[in-house]
Amino acid sequence: MSTDDITVFDNMVLDHVSFYAEDASAAAKWLVSGYGFAEYEDDRAFTGFPDARSVVVGVNDIRFRITQPLADSHPANRYLTRHGDGVADIALRVPDATAAYLAAVRRGATPVAEPTERGGLVTATIGAFGDVTHTFVQGRAGMIGVVPAEGPGNRRSTSGADGELGEIDHFAVCVYAGDLDTTVSFYRDVLDFELIFAERVQVGSQAMTTKVVQSRSGTLTLTLIEPDLNCEAGHINDFLTNHRGPGVQHIAFTAECIVQAVDVIGARGVELLSTPDAYYAALPARMDLARYTVDELRSRSILVDSDHDGQLYQIFTKSVHPRNTIFLEIIERLGARGFGSGNIRALYEAVERTREQE
Repeated sequence: MSTDDITVFDNMVLDHVSFYAEDASAAAKWLVSGYGFAEYEDDRAFTGFPDARSVVVGVNDIRFRITQPLADSHPANRYLTRHGDGVADIALRVPDATAAYLAAVRRGATPVAEPTERGGLVTATIGAFGDVTHTFVQGRAGMIGVVPAEGPGNRRSTSGADGELGEIDHFAVCVYAGDLDTTVSFYRDVLDFELIFAERVQVGSQAMTTKVVQSRSGTLTLTLIEPDLNCEAGHINDFLTNHRGPGVQHIAFTAECIVQAVDVIGARGVELLSTPDAYYAALPARMDLARYTVDELRSRSILVDSDHDGQLYQIFTKSVHPRNTIFLEIIERLGARGFGSGNIRALYEAVERTREQE
């Protein structure tokens, strides 16, 4: 490792999510009408491709750039043909995009796009997992990645109450069986991530292994999941089949008050995964709730778990993807920094119940 590489990723933070869609307007509406995102002006001048239309949506510290190809030559066409709508790139803001790119490539990353300067921004891209990439972003203050920052004339429309959702807590990524350790090593060896959690979860005749890696800044967390091929196939296998390869299974958004957030998105028509009453009947014996009552959680199907630092509350949406792949999560952390084992198991069981009903 070059001595110049040692600190290049120390201040790397999550910038924005690049999402490819067959219909950018419909994908934007999904987030605007359901989750209270604001829609911004199209950023075609920032994409580098004149043969595409991009819509920028966001709320608080969450930013999505949704891109729809307008010509066969656009790279989104290959992604959409293979995977359908989904996360194509997780952009990372760094002090020096060129240095980050060169360091990553020296450490073994696959180069995708060399450093390019455009409109005061420097970007460079490497391969990550499956067909998902990481773009390093370096730019002047007031810019949000390759997306115009909010300002007069940039915001087009808003929807819903103020600030239920705050930032992206983590991405859940499904990889093929046998590829988990290789993917973990990529993030640790190439981007200086740390392994912060690992567990094998078995539910009935199905099983999966999950390992969580986090950037040194703590702003980007990836939950990496592989199925156990020695067990019966489950929804992780389904994702890999339907998505036709590794990819982002779900994205978790933070909420200051998950009860309020669930009420708001539910009123907007967002469908959520249900949890059986037996889960809540056992709650009083498991833990003393720090914020909500059992009834408040039960009536909304909110999950709760804890670690040494506190509690976390989670709920998961039903996928609206035609292939039943990507979905979303709402999470509230009351001190907890990890991922409760009980919630991982409960999510697996909830998704399996939905899978069996379809």
